[in-house]
Amino acid sequence: MKRNDENIKLPFFGIPKIIPYARPYRKRIFVMMLMGITVSMIDSIYPHFNRYAINHFIGEETMDTAVPFTMLFLAILVVQLILNFTSVYWCGMTEMQVDHDLRNASFNHLQTLSFSYFSQNNVGYIHARVMSDTGKIGELVSWRLMDVVWNGSYILFVIINMFLINVRLALYVLLLLPAAVLLIIYFQKKLVVLNRKIRETNSRITSNFNEGITGARSIKTLVIEDTIQKDFEKDTEEMRRTSVRAVRYSAVFSSMVMMTGSFALALVLWQGGILNQRGVLLIGTLSVFMNYAMNLMEPISMIVETISALIAIRVNIERFTKLMNTESDVADTPEVIERYGDAFHPKKENWEELKGDIEFRDVTFQYPDGNEIVLDHFSLKVPHGTNVAIVGETGAGKSTLVNLVCRFYEPTSGQLLIDGRDARERSQLWLHSNIGYVLQSPHLFSGTIRDNLRYGNPDATDEEIMEALRIVSADYLIYKMEKGLDSDVGEGGENLSTGEKQLLSFARAILADPKILVLDEATSSIDTMTEKAIQDAIGVVTKGRTSFVIAHRLSTITDADVILVVKDGKIIENGKHRDLMRMKGYYYSLFTRQFETMAADLVAE
Repeated sequence: MKRNDENIKLPFFGIPKIIPYARPYRKRIFVMMLMGITVSMIDSIYPHFNRYAINHFIGEETMDTAVPFTMLFLAILVVQLILNFTSVYWCGMTEMQVDHDLRNASFNHLQTLSFSYFSQNNVGYIHARVMSDTGKIGELVSWRLMDVVWNGSYILFVIINMFLINVRLALYVLLLLPAAVLLIIYFQKKLVVLNRKIRETNSRITSNFNEGITGARSIKTLVIEDTIQKDFEKDTEEMRRTSVRAVRYSAVFSSMVMMTGSFALALVLWQGGILNQRGVLLIGTLSVFMNYAMNLMEPISMIVETISALIAIRVNIERFTKLMNTESDVADTPEVIERYGDAFHPKKENWEELKGDIEFRDVTFQYPDGNEIVLDHFSLKVPHGTNVAIVGETGAGKSTLVNLVCRFYEPTSGQLLIDGRDARERSQLWLHSNIGYVLQSPHLFSGTIRDNLRYGNPDATDEEIMEALRIVSADYLIYKMEKGLDSDVGEGGENLSTGEKQLLSFARAILADPKILVLDEATSSIDTMTEKAIQDAIGVVTKGRTSFVIAHRLSTITDADVILVVKDGKIIENGKHRDLMRMKGYYYSLFTRQFETMAADLVAE
């Protein structure tokens, strides 16, 4: 997997990187900006109504223009309400649609990445990229953009208005702006650091809370309630202290901003009062400056806060960009995609029928995140219909071979041939559609039993589903559950035992009618009686198919056509069971040791 932007630093807060996702809504965003500017202009002229009312209705003691004045005021108010409603609605719509596009793009991209990406990045990290980061970017394109436009244009309109009315008073007010800006920047920096620390601590609290629930049984059996509680209290206490500091800074910050506004107001009253006494400035005009002086600090504060948010969101953009720029270690060439299609646009009419002849030709392999060579110039022919067993100690590297067969990884050098052609000459989806894979740790999706089994064959009828269940001796599940095939398996299959989930995984693989069947220690989670039934089913299912069985119990693979013995990531022996036993090598040692253990367990019982 190529990481071209490991230390990526994006200019202009990374905004150019997200322009392609905002481009479909550029007209709406442009209109939103125009509405924001218009609303800020209306907000800036409202004090002029007070000015007119004080100077004309009170100062001149006449109501001759009261009706047109009221009508104009109400008309502008209605326009502002309409613009406010429309801009808020469109901001919300833009945020949701950009979120939708970003999440779809990131999730779809994840489907194209190889196993190595998921082995190097945990679920929480990936989940944050798809959900949290995209949400922050959607907020930037909508609300944050509108904040900058409204506040920036409001400040500009206020300054223009002040200079148009009285240059001297305008300069007095502007004298306080640099001090106000520096003050706001100082406190915002402090608040950004504290809020970041709060988010990090909150993430730890959430993680600990989750572990306290999911690991409740282990906590009780290990009697570590007190330790877990102390760790949790330590994080919550840190959260409390940091939050109190943030609240304290926020309170001081708000007070200082208000005080700066009060200084500006006092300055306006002082100098404006002098001008009024001289007859240069009317009371109504002075009220405009008082309004501007009090209200000018808030939009400046909002702009600085938005810039701080942009700095924080830049990290979200960097991480999202890093995900989208990540290239899979296993990728189809443009020529293959042109002929066979990709995972989202398959051209099944061009797919050849897969027979199941597999050949490793001088294959060398090492994992992308490791330095050790796992396979070294390895060659092996597996004719169609061959049953290959792979055995070895835990962690020996048994899954490497099947991962290569399934093109979850590519050989570092050499070739993997499928039906005599390099696997890279045809699409991954074509190969994966012909493989049935049963994992050691079975996974079921939320939904019903029928839904889960139809992932193997979306067009399967209930009769075909029941036949697959009968083959693996799992049809009893349907009869014992109240809703039969419509029974809900729960999240991850939590409503079923591990063995029952494994049986359904077997049935799902069988329903797919694969040309290549992979069983990755698939009977290790099943009791002895169920295992016997499964073994009988495997004998039926693997007949006429190429199969790879990673074995936990060696007694289950004695009839395999070829047994590959793996140790320390290397294949050290291969052959039939009887030949390997005659050699009295590593396989012989594994088999006899396991047999002796089983015999001792039986005697103990």
